[in-house]
Amino acid sequence: MAKIPKSQLPWTDDALKAVDRVPFFVRNRVKARIEAEAAARGCSRVTLREVEDTRKRFLSGMHEEVQGYRIETCFGEGGCPNRVLDGSHLMTRLRDTLESEDLRSFLRTRLGDRLKYHHEFRIALADCPNACSQPQIRDIGIIAAVEPRIGSSECSHCGACCAACIEGAIEAQRSSDVPRIDSVRCVRCGQCIAVCSTQTIVRGESGWRVLLGGKLGRHPRLAEALPGLYDEETVVRIVSACVKHFKHHFEPHRRFADMLPVEVLPV
Repeated sequence: MAKIPKSQLPWTDDALKAVDRVPFFVRNRVKARIEAEAAARGCSRVTLREVEDTRKRFLSGMHEEVQGYRIETCFGEGGCPNRVLDGSHLMTRLRDTLESEDLRSFLRTRLGDRLKYHHEFRIALADCPNACSQPQIRDIGIIAAVEPRIGSSECSHCGACCAACIEGAIEAQRSSDVPRIDSVRCVRCGQCIAVCSTQTIVRGESGWRVLLGGKLGRHPRLAEALPGLYDEETVVRIVSACVKHFKHHFEPHRRFADMLPVEVLPV
């Protein structure tokens, strides 16, 4: 599909009310499309008619626009300002992996003109455990993580690590030589490492958490995490195995979550 040019047109109240009924996570994209299409037709404002016209064209031609998969990140290609790891290279590799599987052609052979956006295979990549891209509700969620480790430097008992940890996972008492980290509460965000001026808390193992089988819809569920942290190469191999599993067990009304467990994963 050709890229629609941006525009800025005034909207009537009834048109805005109609768009407000669109799910929030796609509302801005839908609004931009309606406005751009109205401008391309020479409209001076967006009315309810423009909203309905775009909706009808979208529904009738949706199968032509679906690409078969979608990869989302918290802040697009620029990454997350709180990033633990830079996921830009992993993002490229995941996209190449999904392109090689040609999911769009696969879904078209199974669904034809019935192909909709909710049939797409969805992956969310988060550069930090804040996980703004909502990996917990995607077919595959990938979250950067780093284990805080106690190093050899003496603790100054400044309390910066405790203040930085919103999980309450760190205790730094003057009666103790080093901070104590609660591994159950810790989400491995690395904030305590960043603020430790004495390098008493240092980087330990880092990598990617992988979550499988999240979804919304009639029977929502959160994705479940595989144990451990994985390097980029292993994450790519896990995703490839999951996509092949999805294609092998595909049925029109089943999400990837309904096809778990995956029999063989390279972990």
